[in-house]
Amino acid sequence: MGMNVRNKKGVHSNINITPYIDILLVLLIIFMVAAPLKQYDHPVRVPQPAASAPPQNVKSDSIIVEMDLDRTVRLNQKIVTLQELESTLGEVFQYRAVKNLFIRGDRALPYGDIFVLMDIAKRSGATDIALLEKSTVASK
Repeated sequence: MGMNVRNKKGVHSNINITPYIDILLVLLIIFMVAAPLKQYDHPVRVPQPAASAPPQNVKSDSIIVEMDLDRTVRLNQKIVTLQELESTLGEVFQYRAVKNLFIRGDRALPYGDIFVLMDIAKRSGATDIALLEKSTVASK
């Protein structure tokens, strides 16, 4: 704080804000450098397809829900509607200790269609949901 004495008629005090601006700029630089270091993303484990690996056999007690490009829904190779799927999965998961579910969808399907299946599975009682990829190319 500086003080000026003018013509001896009184003391005038002025606030010197230069040090405050310097501190503000230093803090601004610190926050600008530190902000990108904070990461907000969630870790997602995505299976990577093996180029030469043959398709694995799935256990017979596994529950697989498939959706084709024409929006046909299959529960373990049996065609069902979305309403039937929710009630059927609810009955199945009611008596199971392990509530795992696999959802297989075509690559060309929009994400929203798969999320509808995931939503139905969660409401039916599935605790672990794994996503599988179904390619559109016919195997030779």
